Amino acid sequence: MRVLVNGVRLFFDVEGAGLTPSGSTLRPKPTLIVMHGGPGSDHSSFKPWFGRFADIAQVVYIDHRGNGRSDDGPPESQTLAQWGDDIVGFCEALEIERPIVYGLSFGGFVAQSVAIRHPDLPSKLILASTACRSVFERKYEAFESMGGPEARRAAERFWGGAIDKDPAVIREWDRHCLPHYNTRPQDPQMRARAIRRDATAARFFKADGERWRMDFRADLAKVRCPTLVLAGDRDPVTPLADSEEIVASLPKDLVRYQVVHGAGHGVHRDRPAEAERILRAFILGKP
Repeated sequence: MRVLVNGVRLFFDVEGAGLTPSGSTLRPKPTLIVMHGGPGSDHSSFKPWFGRFADIAQVVYIDHRGNGRSDDGPPESQTLAQWGDDIVGFCEALEIERPIVYGLSFGGFVAQSVAIRHPDLPSKLILASTACRSVFERKYEAFESMGGPEARRAAERFWGGAIDKDPAVIREWDRHCLPHYNTRPQDPQMRARAIRRDATAARFFKADGERWRMDFRADLAKVRCPTLVLAGDRDPVTPLADSEEIVASLPKDLVRYQVVHGAGHGVHRDRPAEAERILRAFILGKP
């Protein structure tokens, strides 16, 4: 399905009813908007795992502009500010009120943009395997510790400004870095299912791209909703120091920090039972 938002058609999909029978009434469930990594990818890696929450929430998957099955829009509109504003426009178009906003990796950048620019929109915020600014040396060191000099070189080329000049950069990343994302083998079909938009990724990660300038630390004080920061201690893409910066920047009375041991980038991929327990409790408002 697609809906027109801020001049572009955004693709979305839904699992679970928004209203469920409860005696003589229909009881509304909260809406959980799950936002994918990338940029330049799509929502497909969330399926089928996130469907397990359809019993307690209406799960909404969305492809951001310039990603997956959504329209590109003008290249200059592919910014964190616009991606965040698109979530607000999406909710307005579909009459979604006070959603729970989940962002993984790049999706976590967008989730921070939403919560900072529109603090009254989310009822809860989940920042999973993400960062509030770019400290590339942390990543280089993490990949080198896991994959040796080749992984470090591939990471340096990917984040070091060569991505928009040499198509081999992404191939080298896939070969030397992607295998270290997680502690469990990745589903070999997951990558095949994804629609990749390399041009969107190149604009974001190039030397003068927004990934270099991004820094939400000061603005995270504007967040007004309960926030779960979820991280794996074996994540080379967003090492624990990245999550710790987010936690230090958020209002202390709103933040819950959960580190899952033995998990890499995307805790649910490596420790699904523990991730489900943590997410389910947070969605339901349980300790």
